[in-house]
Amino acid sequence: MTTTRSELEAMLKKLHLFGCLARLDELENEPWLTRLVSLESEERTRRSLENRTRIAGLGSYKALCDFDWTWPKKIDRSLVEELFLLRFVAEGANVVLLGPNGVGKTMLLKNLACRALHAGHPVLVRSASDLLADLAGQESSVARARRLRAYVQPAILCIDEVGYLSYDTRHADLLFEVVTRRYERNKSIVLTTNKPFAEWPTVFPNAACVVTLVDRLLHRAELVVIEGDSYRLRDAQERQLRRSTSRRRLKEPPAVA
Repeated sequence: MTTTRSELEAMLKKLHLFGCLARLDELENEPWLTRLVSLESEERTRRSLENRTRIAGLGSYKALCDFDWTWPKKIDRSLVEELFLLRFVAEGANVVLLGPNGVGKTMLLKNLACRALHAGHPVLVRSASDLLADLAGQESSVARARRLRAYVQPAILCIDEVGYLSYDTRHADLLFEVVTRRYERNKSIVLTTNKPFAEWPTVFPNAACVVTLVDRLLHRAELVVIEGDSYRLRDAQERQLRRSTSRRRLKEPPAVA
């Protein structure tokens, strides 16, 4: 594909290759220039993705192709697939994945994070307990403000496993601060929880901010409700059945010829 002069100028500016840009009149027809720009662009894209993935803290996870859509008793597959188009990021909307333990909420969250990273978005993935412990553990208000900025800055903040532990009022206030600052800046949160929002006061007992926190989280949000039994329990039962079958075969006497 032929690259026009204006496209070449834009690419050279983006790559900060100002020496080549200044001499573009004499270099424009050099066959190696377009190749150089292409190689440099590809390498910077690769290094950017690598760096953003390292910062994101994705950890290990199963690919979306391994998600068993037939297992949940209830899931809006079309909504989930639409979320992977990442329109919610441009809209500054949130995504909440609600369902019992083991139905694939974290798997979907991490695959959404991976898709966003490949689309060029800065992403941060943290469990609720790690995020709140990090903020609460800062020894000064200055340090805490700096950490808050780190959680507000990325295009997408993924908060996993809200509801699995109970937190005190201080932790509730810190989560409220994160949600509020991102809400005011139209920045997306992807969150998983095993608790309906009516039960969040049990997650943050005695916290006055819970109602407002939930209101701001859901004001611009896509809610994905998943119902069903645990994948992990199913896998454990299948593994136990395989082992029992294997042990039973080992105990069977050999067939007599």
